[in-house]
Amino acid sequence: MAITVNLDLGYEFAVKAPYDTVFALLSDVPQSASHFPKLDKLVDLGDGVYRWEMAKIGVAKFVLQTIYASKYVANPAKGTVIWTPVAGEGNALVSGSWKVVDKKKSTHLTLHIQGEVMMPLPGMVKMIVVPAVQAEFEKLVEQYIANLTKKFGGEV
Repeated sequence: MAITVNLDLGYEFAVKAPYDTVFALLSDVPQSASHFPKLDKLVDLGDGVYRWEMAKIGVAKFVLQTIYASKYVANPAKGTVIWTPVAGEGNALVSGSWKVVDKKKSTHLTLHIQGEVMMPLPGMVKMIVVPAVQAEFEKLVEQYIANLTKKFGGEV
């Protein structure tokens, strides 16, 4: 039996760093990923595809690890970095986007992440596991944003 956890997160914020600095970091997947908490390994699969292997979490016989791959496409003219899921890699499908807008004295960022994580757990734990996984993922993304904000000189 498997449980599927759906994720859908959106954030908007502005940072003090100039557009070029922000876009350069966010479009460089290894550089951007280095700010993501609990990332165990990022594997370059070539052609803009990266496999994310998150740290293992859990206790006793319930140890889980989220692994997924996404293809990244950066478009400097549009100020976007978009990623789409790659099937057949791991136990999750993750897509999302960064939208980076130059506001002259600051840079405005919009982050959207959607995903499905499939976990080999009995259905009877679904009511406990789904909210816990969603909360943990939200916490990780918020820490990622905090790490990036610090790197970019703080929020405006």
